[in-house]
Amino acid sequence: MKNSKRAIIIGASSGIGLELAKQLSAKGYELGLTGRRVELLKQIQQSLPSKSFTRAMDVAEADEARHILDELIKEMEDVDIIIINAGVSEKWGDWEKERYLIDINVTGFVAIANMAMHYFRERGQGQIVGISSVASQAGFGSVATYSASKAFISTYMQGLRQQSHGRNWDIAVTDVRPGFVESEMTAGRGKLFWMATTERACKQIVSAIEQRKSLVYITKRWRLIAWLFKTMPDTLFRRLKL
Repeated sequence: MKNSKRAIIIGASSGIGLELAKQLSAKGYELGLTGRRVELLKQIQQSLPSKSFTRAMDVAEADEARHILDELIKEMEDVDIIIINAGVSEKWGDWEKERYLIDINVTGFVAIANMAMHYFRERGQGQIVGISSVASQAGFGSVATYSASKAFISTYMQGLRQQSHGRNWDIAVTDVRPGFVESEMTAGRGKLFWMATTERACKQIVSAIEQRKSLVYITKRWRLIAWLFKTMPDTLFRRLKL
């Protein structure tokens, strides 16, 4: 039986966002797709079996992104799930690159999540899904800003979840923490530890979404690595060349 739910994917033009679009569309979800590459979104839209809508969006432009999201919700008429997947990764060191990362991963994320929370509050129910990372568990020297931004995302979603539960709102907040997944971010980095195919990773993400889970590690065995990072003494962690 086909699913009649409607979902918006922020950052749907490649990687996890693209594969989520494919898998959710195959399940019958009506989709709203956003990204910076409009022509690519149009190509993706033509390949999907279910109805979909597209909008050009750069979450680094937070106010404009909120306006575009509002327009997309109105065009779709009703939305059950908003998935915030847009994000970038940069090595530590260059201020302009770090600032751009913060504009997308932190400011852009909050801009969208804040609007989603208000929309679902008025609607009466819904689900916010945020793509964080196992890197949120510790401050890795080579990607200090990236890991800090993902820690912010996870903490912010925990706060939204507590707010929803404490006020008896029917709004699920799902924190997705992937390890290494095939994507543009991992391309060219050689053989990485426990690398998952995008298809396998997204099957687990879709399952977590449909179960309205609060937190999921992708793939599931990354929960062990996350636990090790959280419990490792700082004196030992500092010796790791990460």
